[in-house]
Amino acid sequence: MGRLEDLFGIDVPIVLGPFGGLSSVALTAAVSTGGGLGSFGLYGYTPERILDTVSQLRGATARPVAVNLWLPRGDEVSPADLDVQPFLDAAAPLFAAAGVEVPAPPAAFLPSVADQLGAVLEARPEVLSVVFGIPDAATLAAARGRGIRVIGTATSVAEAVALEAAGVDAVVATGSEAGGHRVSFLREASASLVGTFALVPQVVDAVGIPVIAAGGIADRRGVAAALALGADGVQVGTAFLRTRQSAATGDHRDAIARSVDTETVLTRAMSGRLARGIPNRAMRELEAAGMIAPFPAQNWLTGVFRAAATANGDGELVSLWAGQAAALSRLDDAAEVLDELKAGLPT
Repeated sequence: MGRLEDLFGIDVPIVLGPFGGLSSVALTAAVSTGGGLGSFGLYGYTPERILDTVSQLRGATARPVAVNLWLPRGDEVSPADLDVQPFLDAAAPLFAAAGVEVPAPPAAFLPSVADQLGAVLEARPEVLSVVFGIPDAATLAAARGRGIRVIGTATSVAEAVALEAAGVDAVVATGSEAGGHRVSFLREASASLVGTFALVPQVVDAVGIPVIAAGGIADRRGVAAALALGADGVQVGTAFLRTRQSAATGDHRDAIARSVDTETVLTRAMSGRLARGIPNRAMRELEAAGMIAPFPAQNWLTGVFRAAATANGDGELVSLWAGQAAALSRLDDAAEVLDELKAGLPT
């Protein structure tokens, strides 16, 4: 067995990308039951919801699972830090299009990360993956004491080295091709756009812990290429996001299916942080207005009309996260995607 298989107790070194807001128990369980490591994104979840989600995962699969948390970068704003009204006014046409009232600012934009970590430690998933930072020593020690492996996420060699020095068990080297948020933490995301083909071998040379390649991997060819670059395994997002087991809307899955190589863009419009997705009305109008609140205020703001749009099946008002290899995402069943990726592993 390879290093990742031994580390996580899985059969194949294939990890499901954790989708903050788009994860589903069905998809996570399908990947884990199929021998990989299913992941579930817990962005914005309360401690109670985290405990319930891990309980549901335990009921859906007997195999190891990972959960993912966003660590604070230190640049997050609270409702007391800014006047959110001008940003709400700029987005008023999108609230109207979704059929919802312009909301009043909440008491807090996000739950406490410390409280989220406490719930994860209580729930004891096999793996905790983190983005946007380095877990502190106390968190790593607490996880280790409960038998929880920890995966860090890097967009540069320096981030990977820092994560290894802190004591994480494995690192995801995520190239700029990847869909969703750019999870940089040592430099601005816009200054950390290293492609997967360049990033992975440099990270492999720089660290001694297992390296998981992410970004632009959607089929057996991507898996074989990542392993040839020295990675111990792969993390795949968009190809699984297109499947019917994901929590993506039908319009989102269709947008991935129609996507071409040049279609995705990097934007701060939907969350206040740089992320890769397929343009739609919401993204275009927010970009044009030029009124994008800092994170997480913008993510809360758009989340109000995104939730209504999801319920209404309106793909023009949601975040259509996708990577540059979206056009290679040709399968709509998670088990079939997993089988396709497994075909790229050495026999």
